[in-house]
Amino acid sequence: MTANSPAGAPTVRIYIDARPVDAESGATPLSALERHDRVAAALVREGSRVIVDNRGLPAPLDEPVANGSIFRVVSSRQAS
Repeated sequence: MTANSPAGAPTVRIYIDARPVDAESGATPLSALERHDRVAAALVREGSRVIVDNRGLPAPLDEPVANGSIFRVVSSRQAS
C-alpha cells in the first residue's frame, strides 16, 4: 500500500490512462475514476465510455482495484 489519503484511509496506487492515481483501498475502478475524472466517470455511467484493464478487456466495475492495476477509459465501441 502507498501513502494514506487525507481522511487517513489506506490507499493503493493504480493507473488510469497512464496517470498515477491514489485510490482508497477497496475502491472500484469506477469510484477511483470518479475521484480522478468526474466527466469520464459520467461518460462511463451513461454508456458512451468503458473502463478496460491492461489487456483491453472491460474491467469488472464492482470489484476492488489492486495496487498497480492499470485501466484505460475507451469508447464503448472500442471495447466491443
